[in-house]
Amino acid sequence: MGAACLFLWLDDCTAKSASVHIRRIELNKQGVLSGYKILDLTSVVLGPFCTQMLGDLGAEVIKIETPEGDVMRHAGPHVSHGMGSIYLTINRNKRALTLDLRKDEAKEILRKLIAGADGIIHNIRAGGMRRLGFDYDSVKAINPEILYVHAVGYGSDGVYAERQAYDDLIQCASGMASMLPLQDGSEAPRYFPGLVADKTTGLYAAYAMMAGFLHKERTGRGQFIEVPMLECMVNFTMAENLYGRTFVPPKGGTTYARSINPQRKPYKTKDGYIGIMPYTTANWADFFKLGGRPELMDDERFSTYPKRTENITELYGHLEEIALQKTTAEWMSELGAANVPCMKVQSLDDVLEDPQMIDTGFIEQRSHPSEGEYLAVNNPVKFTDSPARIYRDAPLMGEDNLAILSELGYSDEDIENIKKSGAVGEK
Repeated sequence: MGAACLFLWLDDCTAKSASVHIRRIELNKQGVLSGYKILDLTSVVLGPFCTQMLGDLGAEVIKIETPEGDVMRHAGPHVSHGMGSIYLTINRNKRALTLDLRKDEAKEILRKLIAGADGIIHNIRAGGMRRLGFDYDSVKAINPEILYVHAVGYGSDGVYAERQAYDDLIQCASGMASMLPLQDGSEAPRYFPGLVADKTTGLYAAYAMMAGFLHKERTGRGQFIEVPMLECMVNFTMAENLYGRTFVPPKGGTTYARSINPQRKPYKTKDGYIGIMPYTTANWADFFKLGGRPELMDDERFSTYPKRTENITELYGHLEEIALQKTTAEWMSELGAANVPCMKVQSLDDVLEDPQMIDTGFIEQRSHPSEGEYLAVNNPVKFTDSPARIYRDAPLMGEDNLAILSELGYSDEDIENIKKSGAVGEK
């Protein structure tokens, strides 16, 4: 039973109220999801990014891979074969089990794991899981209370349901690839640098699984949850960009006007670049005063928020001119003292040495048992009573095969026979 389910059961036992309190504290020290077991059959970025967050929160995550392994094991620089940099960054707090689900012995192992699991997540096509015998109905027959999360490219009720999906393709389908040209006037669509669709959908999948756990604790029922990449990214992108098309009939076009304005950008200073974001009328007055142009606040085009929005291009033009008057450090100091929002522009390398990262310990140097010293980016969310933390570095391929099989009740002889069968990828 999941941890929260245990809490609910104990809460009903009023005669044992003291033990309830003790148990709550014990579990909370280990993370808010301590006591939940999640089977992770995902690969690449979306699923592993999701399940790493759940592992950070205390869930026991068992990463189940084919004998070939997650493809991201081989992406980027590495020390050991199969331990590439991207894999290392998004697969901590997991145990690793290799299963060749083409083998009957491997299928039986997975069935045993399902019987004791709280949740399962995969990004395998529905037809493939059906052929393997692990579609939702088959899994539910083994464990009626299990939470079954399927990360897909496109919602199963739509015309794209059977199409393949990757981050680049979802950026195309969701309209994201068309947004940069709207700002800079170029003709060719292009992708945002970074796997934004994978990682954003991973966040949706994480909250979906946690919401599913909450539903399970309240009702005792598991369920099937579909997390479609396209629909997640349209939901994400349209939050501000549905804009004039919000209304029927439309009161304008899509895209938030300020966000695609060509003048919305970091501004050049005497020695670098800075983001300056005066937001309130007082912010703008202080900025113009510091920039030696206090009279601009008397210009009716900039005197109120609606007027500034209406004349945003001209406003940003003045901002760009004024920014050139000082160095980045001078602006950071003077604008900070005046409480005008601003921030220096940093490279990714700069971020690793940023004093905020150092003060918070957010980027941590760790020692991996096989890979040596490496940098880990911690979970950003702080819990006062059940902290997220790194308690296990990313596992080697099949690192926990023996331990997991033993926990399932297999004898040493059974395990040797399983190895010989190729069910765990070794003979």
